[in-house]
Amino acid sequence: MENKIITLAIADDELLFRQGLIAILSKSKNLKILFDAVNGNDLMQQLRSCKELPEIVITDLKMPELNGVEATKLIRKEFPDIKIIALTSYFSKPFIINMISIGAVAYLAKNSTPKLMQTTIHEVAQKGFYYDTQVMTFIHEGLINPADKKMKSKFDNTFFTKREKEVLQHICLQKTTTEIANDLCISPRTVEGHRNNLLLKTESKNVAGLVIYAIENKLVSLELNKF
Repeated sequence: MENKIITLAIADDELLFRQGLIAILSKSKNLKILFDAVNGNDLMQQLRSCKELPEIVITDLKMPELNGVEATKLIRKEFPDIKIIALTSYFSKPFIINMISIGAVAYLAKNSTPKLMQTTIHEVAQKGFYYDTQVMTFIHEGLINPADKKMKSKFDNTFFTKREKEVLQHICLQKTTTEIANDLCISPRTVEGHRNNLLLKTESKNVAGLVIYAIENKLVSLELNKF
């Protein structure tokens, strides 16, 4: 995975910030920036006309003409395989919950370190999503009413097999396919099979959707990483 080239597109209306981000990411040998855009409209136009689609789009939320929120909605509709990392100065619970609900698979503050930016990109490419502890806490608080946390879920646990629930638990711990296979003593191919079954059963479009589904139905608990 380390040698795999990860293709990117960047959208941000702040020229200095955008050029700085490009300069930082260009130093990584396995990151390839296909193009950059000045706003959501520019981003969508380039996506619709480019010969090679990026694997990941990093987009600012606040941009003129078409902001990152609306651009994310369009990308999820027209290019569902593209993974979206939301980049913004507004690192707050409402913004995070909204972006994740419409399809962002990671959320980064603009004052994040270059190391965190690169880590997030690689985690998203490898696992399909990346939520740090703070973001996961926001998701948990945003989807589950604190007053209901102690209530037993009415969800039918027989909907999933025992192994599927084990794989889902490990996915929510943000483990790779190889790590899950090693932990459960099964093959990576078997892990992928269970993941595909989970996607079908939950009607989730991506791995990030599985995490949201698990939290919404109280199948996992973020407290002390216990399930």
